[in-house]
Amino acid sequence: MKRAFYLITYDIKDNKRRIKVAKTMESFGTRVQCSVFEAHLSDGELKQLEKRIRKFVKECEDSIRIYQICRQCQDNLLIIGQGSLTIMPEVIII
Repeated sequence: MKRAFYLITYDIKDNKRRIKVAKTMESFGTRVQCSVFEAHLSDGELKQLEKRIRKFVKECEDSIRIYQICRQCQDNLLIIGQGSLTIMPEVIII
């Protein structure tokens, strides 16, 4: 199954909604900062993630951004300080 690398960020105003989005994100990717995740997702998984988080988001108050990062861009990513780029696992269980 072909997967792409995504950087996903969110700014959710309400604590309850934020916790629900964070828990959903944890089942799809790796938290790299408080409201930033990295994930390797297939097209189907991306659609499933979007469907699940839309349940919690109020579009007039909240913001979720999903950036697809190409392989060449990943190779040129600069990380300053702690942390490393999330490596695609050999097996993913959702």
